[in-house]
Amino acid sequence: MSILKNKKPKIALVHDFLTYFGGAEQVLKSLHRLYPEAPIYTLLYDGKRMKQYFPDAKIQVSFLNKLPKFFRKRKKYLLPLMPTAVETFDLRDFDLVISSSSSFAKGIITKPKTIHICYCHTPTRFLWDWHLNYLKENKIRGIKKVLILPIIHYMRMWDKSASERVDYFIANSKNTARRIKKFYGMKSEVIYPPCDMGKVKSDDKEKKNTEDYFLIVSRLSPYKKIDIAVEAFNKLDLPLIIIGDGEDRERLENMAEKNIKFLGFQDEKKLAEYYQNCQAFIFPGEDDFGITLIEAMSYGKPVLAYRKGGLKETMIEGVTGEFFDDPISEILADGVRRLKNNYKNYNCEVIKRQATKYSRENFENEIRKFVSNINNL
Repeated sequence: MSILKNKKPKIALVHDFLTYFGGAEQVLKSLHRLYPEAPIYTLLYDGKRMKQYFPDAKIQVSFLNKLPKFFRKRKKYLLPLMPTAVETFDLRDFDLVISSSSSFAKGIITKPKTIHICYCHTPTRFLWDWHLNYLKENKIRGIKKVLILPIIHYMRMWDKSASERVDYFIANSKNTARRIKKFYGMKSEVIYPPCDMGKVKSDDKEKKNTEDYFLIVSRLSPYKKIDIAVEAFNKLDLPLIIIGDGEDRERLENMAEKNIKFLGFQDEKKLAEYYQNCQAFIFPGEDDFGITLIEAMSYGKPVLAYRKGGLKETMIEGVTGEFFDDPISEILADGVRRLKNNYKNYNCEVIKRQATKYSRENFENEIRKFVSNINNL
């Protein structure tokens, strides 16, 4: 399949939401570096928070972004409207569209000759293997559950149909590739996401020695399982710093003892400071890749991670850190003890080398090669 070899192709990028900067947004940032003239289409956009990451991008938003702030801050109320919203993007002038999707962006409608590549962070978890957890975490039961189950069923059918609009899938890990095959029946090529965090220099020139705190950097949502880390560190009475924001923050803060600090959102340089000076990094939840784990490793920090999902592809047990096997606080606490006992055996430079496998340069080269191969078909 050729992308109009006789002229420069018109390219567009599509992303689920631009309201928070995380691993998916790092992928989008690299895609935008590759294709700086491509406009970015997104369902919701928080300009105050995200403009700094995409200062020169032409952002196109859906009609959902015109709704009152109350709804834009509570995306779950907008879920039934999102399939319609993504389908209203006018992409008829583009030869190539690359969607960056963990939910709705892959559902765009394009012309038959337009090539649609989807970089898939995960098949939509709350519709497939995580739907029962989603109901539980959002305390949806009784009459609410009766009402919402048909909506989830409808959206699951839409999601499967939307996956069939994609010409080529790229998965962010082998774990995601298996799930794309299982839920969508589609093949995919694995290209790991980019991480350049280790190249970000801190403004803090005074602190050169590792401090004694442990670190979590995460969106504060129930499925991230930050609560089991809070419970574990309450019992261990060890210092823990949690960076990130989300709907679960108030509940987590109410659980935490004085040894746990919540710092909310931090810019790249401040984040670099906390990575550089922490003792070790904690990753308590399941993830299809886990970019913050790689960020911590890029500073040579050992990691304690839950032995599930894509983390098994990037971690080397006993070398870059340790695993724990059950998502309960007692098991995580035991993992922290093992991490501390083995701390002198971790080699900072070895950990950094493992992280370099997931560099921005590698990612961008692989994407260029992927697009070039399609163009030569």
